[in-house]
This record gives sequence, structure tokens and C-alpha cells, in this order.
Amino acid sequence: MIKIVKEVLDAERRIRDYIRETPLDYSPFLSQKGNANVYLKLENFQLTGSFKIRGVFNKLLSLSGEEKKRGIVTASSGNHGAAFAYASNILNLNGIVFLPENASPAKIQDIKQYNVEFRFYGNDTVKTEIFARNFAEEQGMTYVPPYNDPKVIGGQGTIGTELEKQLEKIDAVLVPVGGGGLISGIAGYLKETIEDVEIIGVQPENSAVMYHSIKAGKILELESKPTLADGTAGGIEKDSVTFELCRKYVDDFILLSEEEIAKAILLMLEKHHILIEGAAALSVAAYLKEPTRFKGKNVVLILSGCRISLDRLRKILKAFG
Repeated sequence: MIKIVKEVLDAERRIRDYIRETPLDYSPFLSQKGNANVYLKLENFQLTGSFKIRGVFNKLLSLSGEEKKRGIVTASSGNHGAAFAYASNILNLNGIVFLPENASPAKIQDIKQYNVEFRFYGNDTVKTEIFARNFAEEQGMTYVPPYNDPKVIGGQGTIGTELEKQLEKIDAVLVPVGGGGLISGIAGYLKETIEDVEIIGVQPENSAVMYHSIKAGKILELESKPTLADGTAGGIEKDSVTFELCRKYVDDFILLSEEEIAKAILLMLEKHHILIEGAAALSVAAYLKEPTRFKGKNVVLILSGCRISLDRLRKILKAFG
């Protein structure tokens, strides 16, 4: 299995000049809700609007000169694609982004800001990833996975190194889960360096592939229903290293309904004046679902990204505002 602590510490040294150390803000409102000390890790303030830039930069900076020269390819539902496009520009690399046909319009617009080619394939992130990986092999290009890669996981785990510095005692961390790269990095690092920390994965009920796969003991092929948490939607590559890492390091999962996710988005707007996307709202919604579980504890909620379309926000406000 991957030596996560080493990967994370190597990533920390490699990418520090290219990313932001994001704030860890105390939430009086959420703390009072559960008689806990609740802190928000604001990855929605990260460069390109999500945590994904950490893994992308770590992977790209780890490539050999020959691998870079061949051109780079990735697949993404949006946030990874935007991070890939941004980092490609900074490092002067030629890249192609493949997106599923149902990718969020807001995230597509963000990718368009950068000088990178993008194409569409499939309606599920796993199908898009498989196609992009095969395309890269056929064209002799270098594939940059969105989550299924030790360097990508190591980059995402640098959130854990920041949390160690920012909070003296961490009892629980709630982390959005899609393919598992984010939680694998954070959990793999913190579980090896902090005693008794609890790591909880949070997923939408409409696309909880990792949860059901771990329950079944193998990676399942499950159809995902539409969800506000589109950043975590879709399946998992059949050989993904994140599956075993999640089995080893993640203590529990909490699943959320679409209504719970929507209300968490609105709560963050109302109480913190912060805009977050559906995937980022998962950690807030999970805490609100089981607040008494964390009584007296120092709890960190990972707010993974900020991209949400105005159209989707209007619909949420109309339904629940």
C-alpha cells in the first residue's frame, strides 16, 4: 500500500509555492448547534476554487521532462479539470481535458477561462476517465488521474499538514467523498500522525458508490442519480488505490439527501456569507444531521469547493429559501 505520510510530506515541499494555505475558521453557529467546537477548512478559497489544485500540481511537478513533453490528458467533472487547466498554464504544458456530457455549466465555464483544449465523452465520470486514459495511451500522452494516483492523493493530503498546524487538537474530520482521493490523503496522513482522530466520509445518497463498495468489500458498478453534490458524483475506477485506503483509514460514512445538501448550502450563505458547491455542503449537512454525536469535540468540516451555477442556486433558493 502507498506510504501516505511520505507522499504527503513530499507533496508539501513540492507544491507549497504554488498553492494557498487555506483558512480554518471557527463557526459559532455550528458549534452551538452541537455543543462542539466546529471549524471550517475553506478549500472553497483555494486557487481555482477547490482542493483539486493540490493533487494536480503535485502530479505535474513529479513528471519527468519526457512525460511533460508528450502532452498531458485528464478527465474531470469540473474542479479537477479547472485545476488541471490552471496548472498546465502556469507550467507551460499542453493539455486536454475530457468531461462527462452532464458536467456542471459553471465548471465548464471556468475551464474555458484557461488556454486548454476540452472534449466531452460519456455521462458518468468513470466512463469519461476510462476513455481519457485509453486516449492518452493511444496518443502516447501522459494521463493525469483525478484521484487514482499516489501523487494526486499525496497532494490532497497536504490539507492534513495544514490542519496539524492550525488546530492543536483534532477529534473528528468530515470529508466529502467521490473517487476518494481527498479523504485518502487526509485520512492516511492524519491517522498516522494524530492519536484517536476520527475520519468520516460524507456522500450524497444519490451517488454513494464508495460507501456501498466498502460495505460490499469490493468496488461496485452502480448507477448514480442526479445530485447537487455533482463534484462527488459517479463511480470508482475498478483498480483504484483509494478503495483500500478508504477501507483502512475511514472510520464511518454519513449519507445525505438532496434536501439536506440544499439546506446546508443555504445555511452557509445565511450564517457565514460563504458560497459553496453541493459537494462542499456535504460535510456541513452531515454535521447537522448528527450534531449530538460530536458534543464536546473539535470537529473540522472540509469545504471542498465553491463552484455552483447561478441557475442551480436560484432553484435551491426557490425551493428552500
